[in-house]
Amino acid sequence: MTLAAAASYWPWNDRKGRFDRLRAACFMLVLVPAAILVFQAFAHQLGSKPWTQAVHDTGTWALRILVITLAVTPLRRILDWNALIGIRRMLGLSALAYALAHLSLYCIDLAFNWGLILSEIVKRFYLVVGITALTGLVALGVTSTDGMIRRLGAARWQLLHRLVYLIAMLGLFHFALQAKIDVTQPVLLAGLFALLMAYRGLNRFKISLGFPSLALTALGVGLATALAETAWYAFATGASAWLIFQANADIVVYQDWTALRPGHWVALAGLALALVHLWRKPAAKPARRERRPIVASEAAGG
Repeated sequence: MTLAAAASYWPWNDRKGRFDRLRAACFMLVLVPAAILVFQAFAHQLGSKPWTQAVHDTGTWALRILVITLAVTPLRRILDWNALIGIRRMLGLSALAYALAHLSLYCIDLAFNWGLILSEIVKRFYLVVGITALTGLVALGVTSTDGMIRRLGAARWQLLHRLVYLIAMLGLFHFALQAKIDVTQPVLLAGLFALLMAYRGLNRFKISLGFPSLALTALGVGLATALAETAWYAFATGASAWLIFQANADIVVYQDWTALRPGHWVALAGLALALVHLWRKPAAKPARRERRPIVASEAAGG
């Protein structure tokens, strides 16, 4: 392998071996959560159960990065930023790395007692869901290389990698089941995931990605997120669904920004993206003039 070919494998270089600022920035950012976790471990800031806390943190970051990975294609379309496609594979593999760290730390926390680990996975439904999602993510990671794309063929490869949406849903369901009562983080990530799927729906049905459609989508998914959170808490606690839903209005009643719920954040994220779209929207290309065919008389100068 030549030096130029080897340079293309560095995460901060593009396929031609040239330094790419966007890839370098992405690579540095995905390392930040791991660096923070290592610092907290050495500084004894992970609480009374450091291994358990590390398991939770790595799992949460795996899902966050997975959702960001799924945001690449919609953002590329909405923001007219084609360079984003260059970091999608890096983000996907980073999500896999944190998910594998999540499982590894769980095994460490149980002292590599494989009998106990297997029995825990079998008897706890949320662990079955989680290990299923991880297995799927590993399959996508193994087949993410250019060589595997050639071996599988583009059509079969795309069909396989569409499973990422199911994998993400399983991961989010695992997160919510593990969280039990406080599902703020799982609902927020699920709401953002739903927003990304709604953007893909707009593209699939060829609905123009203008400010009105993006803003209405943001408000609609934000409301759906609030309803999903309401349903979860009402089912888990038996409290009045109407009273739980009214809690979403606390931001207006008390003017307290800490009262923002996942539905608010999802709607605000979507509205912010709609506003950025107005700024990033490319200028309309002038219509191409059709060349008038030259008749024989004109060619002769008549």
